[in-house]
Parts: sequence; structure tokens; C-alpha cells
Amino acid sequence: MRYLKWGTIGVLVVLSLLVPVLGMKPYYLHLITYSLIWVIMTQGLNIIQGYTGYVSIAQAAFFGIGAYGSTLLSVDLGLSVWLSMPLAVLLSGIAGVVIGYPALRTKGHYFAIVTMSFCMIVWVLMVAWDKLTRGESGIPNVPSPPSVFGIDFSKKENYYYLILAAVFLTLLFTYRFVHSRFGRALVTIRENEPLAQAIGIPLLAYKMLAFTISAVLGGLSGALYAHYTHFINPTPFTVDYSLNAILAIILGGSGTIVGPIIGSFILIFLPEYLRVAEEYRLLIYGLMLILITIYMPKGIVRILQVALEFVKAKAAGKSASKASGKGA
Repeated sequence: MRYLKWGTIGVLVVLSLLVPVLGMKPYYLHLITYSLIWVIMTQGLNIIQGYTGYVSIAQAAFFGIGAYGSTLLSVDLGLSVWLSMPLAVLLSGIAGVVIGYPALRTKGHYFAIVTMSFCMIVWVLMVAWDKLTRGESGIPNVPSPPSVFGIDFSKKENYYYLILAAVFLTLLFTYRFVHSRFGRALVTIRENEPLAQAIGIPLLAYKMLAFTISAVLGGLSGALYAHYTHFINPTPFTVDYSLNAILAIILGGSGTIVGPIIGSFILIFLPEYLRVAEEYRLLIYGLMLILITIYMPKGIVRILQVALEFVKAKAAGKSASKASGKGA
């Protein structure tokens, strides 16, 4: 079964590398690319929500800080995109530290309210600070990253591979982090915070680390989004988008690495496929989400785990029956 797991991962990696050359319509390539951007954002949110147990409604704000930060640095100051993107990610991380320090001194719905308020403040600044952000009119002509080794990133196919590389690095980092002593400490905080404090885990420091990583990955996804769409305005950075990111994690499976991937693709693709029923699209979409949340509280990943365990049990049963047959 271990070979099955790694074989499945290998197939998915190969398929993801072949996406731009499969001859699919540009629209589907766009949806896949946008889903991958969301994967980075939701992986960050999953660290503070799924592994630490704190529901943050600020992820759209960090997404927006990364997008506007990289855009303004490259458009207004004329910096190279290769420099503006990491600076925007750093700016998102600093914002995470600034808001996380007071916010993480609260718990439960108070923490959610503080992060939601921060998201709303950031959005209002994007709309009202017209001289800097151009308000609701937005900023057009956001540049693509300069060519490297002859690779033109203004082409959607090439930019897809840039985002895919960022996704692979994000997943690798997330996997190593959650399986480290830091990740195990966060899970302890999620399961029993008084116990974590009793055994010597510095609660605020570890929660700050989780929240800052969440902000950094949110900023990275925002920077990649801005230079992919070549236009930004405040619309994608509202509280609604933060709630959708939370929903993506719940649907896919909170506290897992695969869950945010599944949830992100569902949140991007499902509304598009329901456009065939335009009048009832939102009704069907909402009903499906409610049913999935009620009847699959541990997310779609749990169903996949149950199916895998069933396959393992079947395989073990066949091996045992063969062994008993040979013994007889």
C-alpha cells in the first residue's frame, strides 16, 4: 500500500506537469491555475485553523496585501517582479505578526472577530485610499515576471509552471513543518491547550509562528494572483473570500495536507459547472455545501481514507486466504 500511495502521488505530479500540453481549452487552464493559487492560500490557513485550532477570517486580507504590495512595488516603484513578490510576501508576514500578537491573546469566537475586523479594515483601505490603490477602479497592466533563460512568463502556460513550482514548494514545506516538533506542538495546542502549557510549550510563540506562516503563504498566493491576472481591485479581498477559504478547508478535510487541495478545486470548479442551471446555481451550490458539511464533517479526505482502508482490508484478506490455502 505504501507503493500505491507514492505511485498515486507520482501520477498526479506527472499529470500536473502535462496540463498545459494536453490541448485543453484556455478557460480550463485558467481554472486549474486559479485553483493552484488557492491551494497555496488554503494551505497557509490550514496551519492556523486545521493544525492549531484557531479559525482566522483574515486570510483574504493577507491575500490582498500580497497582491497590492507586489503590484505597487512593481508598477509605482518600478521594481522587478522577482524582487517585488518576495518583498510583498515579507510585508504580509509583518502584517501577520502585527495583527497576530494582540489577536492570539484571545480565543474562540473573539479571535475570529478580531481577524474578521482586520480583514474588513484592510478592504476599506483598499477602497478608500484612492491615491495609493486607485480604489474600486483597480490597477491595470500589472506586469508579468521578466523572462528567465528565455522562458516568457507573460504566456499563461509558462506562468502555470511558475505557480505549480510554488505549490510544490508550499506542499513540501507544509509536510515537513507539520511533521516536525513545531507541527506536533501545534496539534497539542489544538487538542488540549492547558495540557500544552503544562508540558512547557510556549503557547503565544507557537501560535504566532502558525499565524505568521499563514500570513506569508496568503501573501505569496496574492502576489502570484496579481501578476497572473494583470489587474487587481478590492473585490477578491473581502471577508467573503476568507469564509470561502475556511469552507474549502472544511470540505476537503481540516488538519490534512490533501484536504485544502481538494477543497480549493471544489470551490473554484463547482460554481462554474453549475452555471448551466443559472437560475438555481446558487441554491444548488449552497445546498450541496450544507449537505457535505453535515454528512461529511471530517471532509472528503475522510471518505478517501475509509476507501483506502477498505482496499487494504480486502488485500490483507486475499493474502491471508492464499496463505491458508498453501498451508493446507
